[in-house]
Amino acid sequence: MAKILIVEDDESVRTLAARALERAGHAIEVAGDGAAGLARIRASGGGFDLVVSDIRMPEMDGIEMAKSAASSYPGLRILLITGYADQRERAEDLRDIIVDVVQKPFTLAEIREHVGKALG
Repeated sequence: MAKILIVEDDESVRTLAARALERAGHAIEVAGDGAAGLARIRASGGGFDLVVSDIRMPEMDGIEMAKSAASSYPGLRILLITGYADQRERAEDLRDIIVDVVQKPFTLAEIREHVGKALG
């Protein structure tokens, strides 16, 4: 069982991912945007096994959050999700920080598979 933070502004996607990963036996925390996600990461001292974050969000996007989190917690694993091709290209520059980019929409099985690989 892993401790996973899901950072996603779309409540339906956040709920779907959280349920899928809880059913796989993981302990899940959620945040509605990058600023809230970064605050949770800092409050835990980087104590998550994996952060799953949308790229495109209001206030602070997932890439900015990933850079800030990685600068404080270099070992933190971050998996990004996006529904936009141009955002996926932005994430390519972060190969040293992120473990993978998952394309939306995804199925429950797909998100569990990507998370399993990221934790493996």
